[in-house]
Formats: sequence, C-alpha cells, structure tokens
Amino acid sequence: MIKFFKKYHKWLGIVITIFILLFAVSGIVLNHRELFSSIDVNRSYLPKEYDYNNWNLAAVNATERVGEDSVLIYGNIGIWLTDQNTSYFQDFNKGFPIGADNRKISKVYKSKSGNIYAGTFFGLFQYDKVGKQWNKIFSPEHNPRIVDIAEKQDTLFVLSRSYLFKTVDGKSFIKNELPQPVRYANKVGLFKTLWVIHSGEIYGSIGKLFVDLMGLIFIFLSLSGLVYFIVPFVLKWKKVKKGPKIKKLKRFNNWSLKWHNKIGWITLVFLILTTFTGMFLRPPLLAFIGGTKVDKIPFSELDTPNPWFDKLRRIIVDEQENTIYLATLDGVYKSDLTFSKKLKKFEIQPPISVMGVNTFKKIDKGSILVSSFEGLFVWNHKMGFVYDAIKQQLHRPDLNKRIPLGDFLVTGYSDDFNIGEVFFDFNIGAGVIGKRLDFCPMPPPIKDQRMSLWNVSLEVHTARMYQFMFGKFYILFIPLSGIIILFILISGFVVWYKLHRKRKSKH
Repeated sequence: MIKFFKKYHKWLGIVITIFILLFAVSGIVLNHRELFSSIDVNRSYLPKEYDYNNWNLAAVNATERVGEDSVLIYGNIGIWLTDQNTSYFQDFNKGFPIGADNRKISKVYKSKSGNIYAGTFFGLFQYDKVGKQWNKIFSPEHNPRIVDIAEKQDTLFVLSRSYLFKTVDGKSFIKNELPQPVRYANKVGLFKTLWVIHSGEIYGSIGKLFVDLMGLIFIFLSLSGLVYFIVPFVLKWKKVKKGPKIKKLKRFNNWSLKWHNKIGWITLVFLILTTFTGMFLRPPLLAFIGGTKVDKIPFSELDTPNPWFDKLRRIIVDEQENTIYLATLDGVYKSDLTFSKKLKKFEIQPPISVMGVNTFKKIDKGSILVSSFEGLFVWNHKMGFVYDAIKQQLHRPDLNKRIPLGDFLVTGYSDDFNIGEVFFDFNIGAGVIGKRLDFCPMPPPIKDQRMSLWNVSLEVHTARMYQFMFGKFYILFIPLSGIIILFILISGFVVWYKLHRKRKSKH
C-alpha cells in the first residue's frame, strides 16, 4: 500500500504541478481585487475565446439617455458616448483610475436634476460637466461595489451588495439596513458559505490573508516536490557525486524534503478544506448545493444581523404605486417607499440565475424586464406570468434542469437605439429582438481593450481558461483536479506518517 501511495503521490503531483501553481497564484490575486485593479493583460496573449466579438463577454450592461440624441453605453468596456444611430463612439472614461477593473460599470443614472452618476466596482462617481471627468464621491465600507442607483423625489438611492444608502446633496450618505423579509429563517446559502470559507472572507481580511498563506504553501509544496523529483536526475547526469557543489545540492534537496514534509502535515487539514470547498463552487458539483440553506457560522462574517448581506443586486423605485422592487440573490421582493414593513417575496418569480440579475427595469404597469444568465423575460407580477422576450413566447420552466443557465446568457439590454430593442448575450454578443438585423460593429478602440488581471485570474481559477485544451469537458476539470489534489495531500501524509513512525521505532 505504501508503494502505491508513494508512486502515485509522486507522479500525479508532477502531472498537476503547473495547475496547482496556477490555482494558487490566481487565488491570491482574486483575494485582492482592488490591489491588482490597475493591471491589465493584452487579449492577444489569451485564447481566442477572450477576444471581444459583437459586444460579447459582458461588454455591455445597459445604456442611459443623457440628451436628445446622446446615449451612454456602458458595462465591462467602461462608458462610451454615442447617438441613437451608433454613428460614433467617444471615450467617456476620463477621471476613472487606470485599469479595466476600475472601468467596469454596473449602473449609469441621470437624475431628475440632470446630474450623471456611475456605480462601479470601487464606489460611486459623479460626472463633472465643467471639468468633463468623473469624480469619486462615495465608497461604502467592506464592499465598495455599487450595483444600482435609483431616485425618490429629491433623494438618491445608492445600492451596494449589502446596504441601501440615501443622499440628498451627494455628499452625506446615510446607510439604511433594510427590514427582514417575511418568514426570515436567519439562514444563508451553502454556496455562499463554501465561497467565503474558500476565499477566507469568512473571517474578513485576516481570513483572506490566511488563505493567501495556504496558496503560498501550495506553491512551496509543489516546487519542493519538483526539486525532490529533479535532483536525483541532476546527480545522475553529473555522474560525479562528490565536490562542494554536489554537497550543496544534496543539502538543499534534504532541506527541501524536510520542510515539504513538515509544512505539509502541519497544514494538511487547512489544505484539504481549501481544496474541498473549491470543488463545489463550479458545475457540476455546484448543482448539488445551489438551493441549500444552512445556519450561519457563529462569529464569522456571515453571522450578521443584516439579512441582506451580499444579496442585494437591483432596485426599482415606483413612486406612482408607492412600491420599491428589490432584486436579490433570494428572489424579488417588494416594499413601500419607506420600508416600514418586512419585505414580501413575490410568489411567482422570474427566472434568475445564481449569478444574479443584470437587467431590472419597469416597462409598464405591472411588468418588469428581468435579465440574467437564464435569459431575458417580461415578468408581469400582477397577472402572474413570465414571457420570454427573446424567444417571444410564454416561458415554460424546465423542472428537471440541474444547471442554472438558460439558452441565452443575457448580460445587458437597451431600448435607446433606433434599430430596436437590443440584448447582449455573454457568448454570442448583441442581437436585436424580433428582427433579423445586426447591431453595429465594435469600433477598434473598444474591441481592443485589455482584460483585467483579476478577470484573467478568475478564468484560470475556475478552469474556464482551459476550454481551448479540453473543449466542453473543461467543466469536469475542477472536480477531477480537486479529487487528484486531495489524493496527493492524503497519500503524502500517509507515506510521511508511515516512514516517520518507522524511523521513530528504530530509535
């Protein structure tokens, strides 16, 4: 049995070393988004799947009409000024920090007073019409990402992923913790729990640094194992096994093996936990935990009295009906304009991917347009039906579907162009609803934009980057590599323990 473990610990470790190193390095980058936000990667160095083509890859989230014939189109491409015929595109990003991540826009909103605001991953910006640039005016603590902006009379509503902020003057922002939903059970999704454990966020910055340390240990174990594998070949190649250089190489090899074993067994439990939790954050294993709710872990980041912690995504303020609609990871809720009562969840929900809502827009009385990676739907919450806007038919839910993705992965929508209603799919790009027309081509200044290092790391960490090698089977890479890494960790401990105990018994 020891020979079996020793043999496959070595060979599986050699085969997967490069992937373990990529997992570890990309994981560290993912844990520090703001730190690496100014660093981008030229798309020419990446597989062709990462080239912009027809406004794909979440290039566009939405548009905002800011003049009689002036439209701001925004999303992962930043903000660009155009007209209703898309006859030109003018860069509208002056004032944002450099880096693609700093120019990812969740929402652009023109207020009743004429002010233009932009919600980004790192705070709220206001456009200075005199200086013709964006200035940051607000950044929430903990998670600075602004996901939506709305307005009630003279009050601006700014929605982060956990709280609603209100401001009248654009200077003082008051945090509002929204009421609990009806029948609130004080539980959290198992997916979210495993996510924060895997990243270390469960214990805030200290937890993230601890998981970074686990990443560094994975790197050390991989490299030290590689050293132990290579050195014997070097010695054999050198033939002469004497001399100061050879002795130094042997000492280094022994030192490397000693700490490979010691650090490995000391941190074994944490390395296994990091690997195991990561396996369930991607399909196909994600399907087994997607809808499961669990108790909050005491004394952790999840153990908060805020029932909406990291759940808020979009908001609609309907002053005529005295109603606020709130799109969350748990579904769509409603409240009055003052949030005086517990939020009530609609019985009939539109299809929403676990990735969250991308479009949330009132289109007429009782109807809301909703898009996500499930598709684009007109949801009539009063009549209780859902209409597929792209397929132009009533939506019929597939009760046997396991993967939370629809036929169209809709990242954005606009009805501000003369060509008609345009939707933006993550894979195929722009399409015009109900018409056999093409949206305008992407101009080179937009198409040639670089990809943020954080997003490149995400593609590596989730194994989507390996699709060019494995094709559709890349989806199995995370669970299979997780099983292999678990075997390497456990087999390494078994071999060390047996040999260590044998050495101790001799003494």
